[in-house]
Amino acid sequence: MIRVLFICLGNICRSPMAEAVFRNFVIKEGLSDKIEVDSGGIGDWHAGNLPHKGTRALLDKHNMEYSGMKARQVVKKDLDDFDYMIAMDDQNLQDLAKINDKIENITIAKLMDFVAEPETQNVPDPYFTGDFDYTFQLVSEGCKNLFTYIKNKHNI
Repeated sequence: MIRVLFICLGNICRSPMAEAVFRNFVIKEGLSDKIEVDSGGIGDWHAGNLPHKGTRALLDKHNMEYSGMKARQVVKKDLDDFDYMIAMDDQNLQDLAKINDKIENITIAKLMDFVAEPETQNVPDPYFTGDFDYTFQLVSEGCKNLFTYIKNKHNI
C-alpha cells in the first residue's frame, strides 16, 4: 500500500482539500486497494474540526467526498507510516524537518514540485487570503500530477 499524507498549517483548508481531490483520482481509477491518502496539520489549533466551510463548499461544488475528515496534527509516527509527505508551502517543509531531521525512505516535497512550470511555488492559504477557488485550482493541478507521478513510479 502506498500511503500519501498532505500537510498544511492547521489541516482545515489546503491539506483536506488536497486529500479529497487526490482521493477522487484514486477512486476514479480503482486504486483504493493500492493507494491510501490522509492529511494533517503542523499545528493542533483545529484538531477535531471539520474542513473549513470554504473548502467544504468547493468540494461540494465538484462532487468530491470529505465525510469523516477531521483535522489532526502531524506526529513523528507519520514519518514511519507514510511513503509521501506532501507539504503546501516552504514553511510546512521547515516545520516537518523540526519533527525529525533523520528522514529516510520517504518522499517529502511540496505539492507544486510536481507541476512543471508552476505559477507559484507555494499553495497560498485561503484561511488568510480568502481565495479558495485559486487554492483549489493549484491543488487540483498538483494532485493530478502527483497522482500520475506515483502511478508511473510504482507501475500501477
